[in-house]
Amino acid sequence: MMTETTTTPQPIIPGLVGIYEPLKPYAYPLMRFVVGAWMIPHGYPKLTTGTQATAGFFTKLGLEPAVPLVLLVGTVEAIGGLLIAIGLLTRPVAAMAAVLMAVAAFKVHLPNGFGWTSGGFEHLLMWCVLMLVICIKGGGAISVDRRIGKEF
Repeated sequence: MMTETTTTPQPIIPGLVGIYEPLKPYAYPLMRFVVGAWMIPHGYPKLTTGTQATAGFFTKLGLEPAVPLVLLVGTVEAIGGLLIAIGLLTRPVAAMAAVLMAVAAFKVHLPNGFGWTSGGFEHLLMWCVLMLVICIKGGGAISVDRRIGKEF
């Protein structure tokens, strides 16, 4: 069982505290921005040139109706990625993305095992966990959600 300790851990290299402390407020927004931004190029082709090809892939997987599902996935990835990056509607969009990543991990990649190099679900599971963290934490201090004073 873990217990909360009242002592503050002492830095191993005290000279680095001057670097870490001022950057702490930016760590979560940076992670949220990168995670959201990296989703955009995965969704954009599904909404433009790759809709039919992805729909064919979805049909082979038994995901029907394929074209509307491709457009939904593309929207969550491209538009949702942008919204997560800027921190707008962060929680509901991250929740949708977490579900999307879980479905991709277990419907598409599970048969290939865990390792990403063999097409396994490792990478998608990591994305799912990142989206869950973003969903739980919300937009944070540096976000459009915070700027407009509204969060889900």
